[in-house]
Amino acid sequence: MLTGLSKHATGGVEAMELEKYWHEKCSWYGPSGIGTARGIQGFRNWHQIPFLNALPNRRTKEGMGYLFADKNYVGFTAWPGMEMTVSGSGWLGIAPSNKEITMRSLDFWRCENGKIRENWVLVDLLHVYDQLGVDVLANARIGALQTI
Repeated sequence: MLTGLSKHATGGVEAMELEKYWHEKCSWYGPSGIGTARGIQGFRNWHQIPFLNALPNRRTKEGMGYLFADKNYVGFTAWPGMEMTVSGSGWLGIAPSNKEITMRSLDFWRCENGKIRENWVLVDLLHVYDQLGVDVLANARIGALQTI
C-alpha cells in the first residue's frame, strides 16, 4: 500500500490503486485543518488531490519509517517521513512559496477483511508552518491578547 501511494507522480491518483488496499466505505480522519473523509472518493476529493496538487514533488525519506502492528491494527510513523516543496495551488491556506519542507506524521490503520477501513492521521502541522516562517502559537497568543 505504501508503495502504491508513491506512484502518483507517474500516473496520478488512479496509479495508487486505492481500491486494492482501502475498503470502499473507509473513513479517513485527518488532523485539524484537513478534516475527515468518507469513502475512497471522499478521501481523494477532500485530502489526496488537494495534498498532491499543493505538494506535487513529495517523496519519502528512505529508511526513516517504522511499521508496527497488532491483529487488525497497523501503525506507521516517520519523523520526518517526507520531503516536499509547497507549490502548486498552496495547501491549508499556505501560499505556494516553492520552499522545501519536511513532514512528520503518524498513521494508524484499522483493517477489515484485508483492507483499510479506518485511518487516523497525525501530522505535525506546527512544524510545517514553522518551516515556512509562521509561528502559529505566537499568532494565537497575539489573537488571544487582542480579545481581552
